[in-house]
Amino acid sequence: MAKNSFNYSEAIAEVERILEKFRTEQLDVDQLTTDVKRATTLIAACRERLTKVEEEVTKILEA
Repeated sequence: MAKNSFNYSEAIAEVERILEKFRTEQLDVDQLTTDVKRATTLIAACRERLTKVEEEVTKILEA
């Protein structure tokens, strides 16, 4: 996912879709590894975005 095109809401929605497949047992064994890797990548990107936003908000509030 390119940094310029990262959309937090879309990333969360995609993670939720992947989780829903697991919850409803709509698992495709051939796709399982790909889905887990994708979810892991998206979660890491979301954490990074949240950290960056938190730092920006802290700077604004300290000004």
